[in-house]
Amino acid sequence: DDERLAELIEEMPEEDQVEILEHLTHERAADVLEEMSADDAADLINDLPPETAAHLLELMEPDEAQDVRRLMEYGEETAGGMMTTDLVILPPDATVAEALARVRNEELTPSLAALVHVCRQPLETPTGRLLGVAHFQRLLREPPSTLVAAALDKTMDPLHPEATIDEVAAHLATYNLVAAPVVDDAGRLLGAV
Repeated sequence: DDERLAELIEEMPEEDQVEILEHLTHERAADVLEEMSADDAADLINDLPPETAAHLLELMEPDEAQDVRRLMEYGEETAGGMMTTDLVILPPDATVAEALARVRNEELTPSLAALVHVCRQPLETPTGRLLGVAHFQRLLREPPSTLVAAALDKTMDPLHPEATIDEVAAHLATYNLVAAPVVDDAGRLLGAV
């Protein structure tokens, strides 16, 4: 099915991804791209001929295509080009219990489940202003009824979408992180690396 094919394609080398997508009908290819994470879909679409890429984006669901187009704006070797928009995002009045329930989602990778991003409304990327992140280890130590805003790590600086791959690596190493938020100049959360 489309979901399983998307999972397989995401794990393949780029040349194989393009070859498989070219053997699908455009409608099926668009459905498979919708099942992929937006960052992987953006990378794959960037590898396609421009006219094919434009046609597939038109066939995709508008919300899915919008996320992919936004990620395609950034260079491949930048934080914006490497980030994903599939994050755990909660408002400051959410409880620790709610945050822990969200990080238990089996579809989240361990690195994405490591951080809860606390933002002002709207909670879809790009969000309102990022207030901070809560590490899941810290959340485990808090009473379930505590507001997630009380468990924020405000010492970590977020990344800018134009940060280079070397800057991203240094940032993750400096803070000993598996993921880091990416924000725009207004402090709105765009995604995470």
